[in-house]
Amino acid sequence: MIVASEPDAERPDGRPGTVRVLGPADLSAALVVLEADPVTNVFAEYRSRITQLDQRWLGGQMWGYEQEGELLSLCHVGANMVPVQASPEACAAYAERALKQRRQSSTIVGPRDAVSDLWEALEPSWGPARDERWDQPHLEISGAAEVAPDPGVRRTEPHQVDELYPSCVAMYTEEVGVSPESDGGRNLYRARVSQLVNRGWSFSRIENGKVLFKAEIACATPYACQVQGVYVDPSRRGEGLCTSGMAAVAEIARAEIAPTVALYVNAHNAPARAAYAKVGFQQTATFSTLMF
Repeated sequence: MIVASEPDAERPDGRPGTVRVLGPADLSAALVVLEADPVTNVFAEYRSRITQLDQRWLGGQMWGYEQEGELLSLCHVGANMVPVQASPEACAAYAERALKQRRQSSTIVGPRDAVSDLWEALEPSWGPARDERWDQPHLEISGAAEVAPDPGVRRTEPHQVDELYPSCVAMYTEEVGVSPESDGGRNLYRARVSQLVNRGWSFSRIENGKVLFKAEIACATPYACQVQGVYVDPSRRGEGLCTSGMAAVAEIARAEIAPTVALYVNAHNAPARAAYAKVGFQQTATFSTLMF
């Protein structure tokens, strides 16, 4: 499908910027934008690479913001709306285009300044958000873990999905505030968990059928991977399982998946932040997430 460019916003110098839907022919130019900050942009780059920007596989669209034919910024628009290298002018243009169609995103997530710029324009029509998380430190580690990894943490095996799945549901519900099984979502969520296990992106410590620690890799590129779903059994919290478990995940991921491991965490989650700091994760940016 060919989508014409639309003049959606002007830059301060008066030259118009345009937003258009990108496709496979734009992949090389999109990767140039993404690789300006490949760790922060790992989700959008992962989606771009695995779908080749083909809308049939994206489950949404990738928008591009251009000035005089030069691609300057991207915005993934699907279940997640994710701005990439987005200036205030680009965000204004994305918001203007988004307001012309029905909202399909259940979250807006990305660097705080860009999310704030988008929300300023979108809130009157899209608001209120169910949850606003403005302060989420974005953390990275690209060297050896600073604590000993837990030798009991290893890749989850396919035959362990039945043991793992309840902990995934518990983590999601605790973190997001709603169950992933609500509205008939059980089969889809279980399929996602199984997919990560089969890909070798799920890590856990399971003893006597009980998950003590688990985490997953959500996305990966040649430059970085992003951890999600970190969970410690409530009865074992405070014992250091998160610290040694994340050290194990970071060591395995850096050796076998990507050279840099990233994640973002709610600023108020002091125990998790302390554990990540002990491992050697350092803050490189601040993310924000809005949920609908």
